[in-house]
Amino acid sequence: MKKYFLLPIVFLFLIGCSSSKQVNSLLPFSVPEGKHVVVYTTANNTELRLSSADNLIFKKTPQPLESEISVFVNPEKQYQTFIGIGGAITDASAEVFAKLPADKQQEFLEAYYDQNKGIGYTLARTNIHSCDFSSSSYTYVTDGDKNLNSFSIKHDLEYRIPLIKKAIQTAGGSLLLYASPWSPPAFMKDNKSMLKGGKLLPEFYQTWATYFTKFIKSYEQEGIPVWGITVQNEPMATQKWESCIYTAEEERDFLKNFLGPTMAKEGFADKKIIVWDHNRDLINHRADIIFSDPEASKFAWGLGFHWYESWSGGEEMYNNVGYVNESYPDKHLLFTEGCAESFRPDGYQTWKNAERYGRSMINDFNNGTVGWTDWNILLDENGGPNHVENFCFAPVHADTKTGKLIFTPTYFYIGHFSKFIRPDANRVSTASSRSQLLSTSFINADGKMVTVVMNQSDLETKYKLYVGSNAVELMIPPHAIQSLIY
Repeated sequence: MKKYFLLPIVFLFLIGCSSSKQVNSLLPFSVPEGKHVVVYTTANNTELRLSSADNLIFKKTPQPLESEISVFVNPEKQYQTFIGIGGAITDASAEVFAKLPADKQQEFLEAYYDQNKGIGYTLARTNIHSCDFSSSSYTYVTDGDKNLNSFSIKHDLEYRIPLIKKAIQTAGGSLLLYASPWSPPAFMKDNKSMLKGGKLLPEFYQTWATYFTKFIKSYEQEGIPVWGITVQNEPMATQKWESCIYTAEEERDFLKNFLGPTMAKEGFADKKIIVWDHNRDLINHRADIIFSDPEASKFAWGLGFHWYESWSGGEEMYNNVGYVNESYPDKHLLFTEGCAESFRPDGYQTWKNAERYGRSMINDFNNGTVGWTDWNILLDENGGPNHVENFCFAPVHADTKTGKLIFTPTYFYIGHFSKFIRPDANRVSTASSRSQLLSTSFINADGKMVTVVMNQSDLETKYKLYVGSNAVELMIPPHAIQSLIY
């Protein structure tokens, strides 16, 4: 990986303020003439991978001509507060990590979780017992144990918990970790299987709610703080792997009458409970049913979503996220899962996979999303392990035969956000004058501005970044992404 990084130690000039509150007091706001912008670029058909190639200067600039391409940033208009970017630490990721040589394990950890040497992940998701990206199906209790007397996370102590602990340590001692179930144990369901959908039987609602709290207690006893939980991964998908179906009303009532009160009773009222955890296409209906019920809504921190509605070739319904944000501004939106499907071993460097990430992240943030979580952080040379052969891509793969790490373009595209946009940043108003350029901007708590620009076209594109009356002129290669720090 080291050969890809051309990241010199660069002094990033402040923009004349130390906090977002001061930014709001500047009327009108403009980056002063002479201030620098540092540009990091990743581009297709080049060696550029999060490479620092430019150190440009803002200049007094007249109104753009109609023929020019521009990106306009207005830091006076601020929106959601950012919580972080990360990926899922699954059983599969942990098992592959354990097969790596010690030096490659360290390289991997630093690549993801060290902000200086890598891309600075601050958010993580993990599975509550097994999911498809486990080597087999398992739970934390013996079959039929309604009282949960046998509850134990012994399985996770072998691979997953050690990796989570190392990730937390590499991230500087703190990582927002949330957990999701794919299915209750088989004995709690009407189809008597963890696989192929089925429903949680009403007589096990309380048992299953208690199961969540036992998971949290067990992980925290191991020294791993749990920030939050989702109610159910993909509650409308009957999969050949672990899955469980909830209608919107069933999820609302389980949250209102069992999960929420049980979390509060067990001392976990501060943990974040995230509903839906499925695709953007039906997100609005689930939000309306749950958030319009005051007793259910009071337990819900927000709503999680995935991107798989585009499986069938449909549009990626970014606007639906914005509609939820408009309707329920007191709730938080979190991207909880996405990956490039249909793994093939000659596809590691497929550029369109990375562009799907960049397009999604920019659009999701511009529609109010506060955090973004990729799926598996690491998979093997087969796109697994996965006990139902649902293989897919990850940003980083390991060849377990050679111990080699394979960094895909997706890793670098994610890094253009996660390395520079830090927790507690606020998104600010940003607009591009041409659709070939996508863009979003954030102001970090220390006053540094970050604008991410993505060129979807086949053409090298000259554009100007305007902040108030001053601008800087840049060039972005075709099929490239840039992070501008100023």
